[in-house]
Amino acid sequence: MASPMVVPVIDVQNDNFKELWPAMVVAIKTSSFVALDTELSGLGNRKALLAESIEDRYKAICHAARSRSILSLGFACFKKQDQTDADTYLVQVYNLTLLCSEEYIIEPQSVQFLVQHGFDFNKQYGHGIPYCKGNNKGGSDDRGVHIRALFTELLRARKPLVLHNGLIDMAFLYQCFYAHLPERLATFTADLSEMFPAGIYDTKYVTEFELRLTASYLEYAFKKCKLDNSRRLTSGAPGPHVHIEFCQYAGHMSTYVDYKECPDVASSEGQTEICQRFSAFGWCPNGTQCPFSHDTDLIILQDEKGKEDKRKRRKRQRDKRKSGGGELTEGSSIFHAAPQNKIPHMEMDQEETSGDHQEKTAESLPDNVTEGESMEADNEENKTCKDNSDSRNSAPSDDGSNAKNGAESRAGEAAREKFTDAQKKKVDAGTHRAGFDAFMTGHIFACSCTLTKKEEAAAEEKEQKVDEQSWLPTCLNKVYLSGKAAPLNVVKSTFSKSSKAHTQKMEMVWGGRM
Repeated sequence: MASPMVVPVIDVQNDNFKELWPAMVVAIKTSSFVALDTELSGLGNRKALLAESIEDRYKAICHAARSRSILSLGFACFKKQDQTDADTYLVQVYNLTLLCSEEYIIEPQSVQFLVQHGFDFNKQYGHGIPYCKGNNKGGSDDRGVHIRALFTELLRARKPLVLHNGLIDMAFLYQCFYAHLPERLATFTADLSEMFPAGIYDTKYVTEFELRLTASYLEYAFKKCKLDNSRRLTSGAPGPHVHIEFCQYAGHMSTYVDYKECPDVASSEGQTEICQRFSAFGWCPNGTQCPFSHDTDLIILQDEKGKEDKRKRRKRQRDKRKSGGGELTEGSSIFHAAPQNKIPHMEMDQEETSGDHQEKTAESLPDNVTEGESMEADNEENKTCKDNSDSRNSAPSDDGSNAKNGAESRAGEAAREKFTDAQKKKVDAGTHRAGFDAFMTGHIFACSCTLTKKEEAAAEEKEQKVDEQSWLPTCLNKVYLSGKAAPLNVVKSTFSKSSKAHTQKMEMVWGGRM
């Protein structure tokens, strides 16, 4: 097994924002895709965000985005390297600490959660990058070096945008850095389809409907993809694998970099009983007071063991059917073996699949875990309580010259050997920050693209280059919706028009007036 990955994250705040501006713009423009994540001051009425009507959900999201703010923004730029045997990406990660210049609501539960996971509010209020929300306040979209201008550079780059459970992220990004949110959901999706012509990808949708993982919260999906990729690599299995490389930061730049260690999945020996709520959703209402384990490594290993046990039961069932006949019923072990989010694709009854987004098999969950709690957990994951895995380091990346002249270090042992003692002291094994969450999101996407490409090549049984620009065509512009069997399609329909504010913004973006 490869050595633990150590991710450098560049911490960006008001003091060094102008200095790092050229590097961030270059990283975005030269990337193959950009993964984003946010930390928010709150989400408002949780029940309204989970309304049965998607239009009602959108109205609740709009209210939250207009009354709350983005506290930090993380983005990870993944640049696919040419002329390499493996799918190798050079990755730059940034964590921007922000401060909204207008009044906004900050919810106590959000503060408590963020503080518990390492968010520094003193740093935010003392050194956060200021911004104004809505349309053109203070002329901030027209000139200068600021966060809204950086968002405009992202639009101009026309890169695929990757998020995890990203509907709320996109609404907040639109409201905080672009324009006032339109009143109708169809108008919003029409605007987004033009803002990101290269496509939007939601890794929560990818992990549930493409990879069919047992659970789809961010930390679980990241560690599972990383583990599977490492196993394929060390086993010498044919086909592409994902390799991640980072720039090595030296001199003055090194003072801006924090390091996040991603240890390999550990052995499950001697571990305590896991928390079934956290296992299913990546979130537990008891938090650190929970008497059961929230160890994602242990959860993954137990899930794999459970799948193997069920695989053996299925084999016995098949052997029994071959020897003694009998029909396969809905209650048979083959259905019990499937993750609950996979059952709808096995043509089961609607009654059987009423809890299909619980992300675990029903038999593994306690009786008091309901579909509503699953949707609530999705909501908590979607920002203020995103899987207790968010990175605590500040987002890293290198400046333009560093990206070209600094030596690239391969993730793992080679990168660790190059650490100075001072850098090692900055290695953070903690849990919460937008920059590292953005990296995890991008890593899931990269692994998913590689795995899909491998499967397509095997199915075709002939050598044929897969169009890298298509990425994951089955997941293009499909955004995950909690508790729904179908995603939100980010398209411009014949019955909807773009908003007036968006049309004006697009003239500015493509006209290059900034």
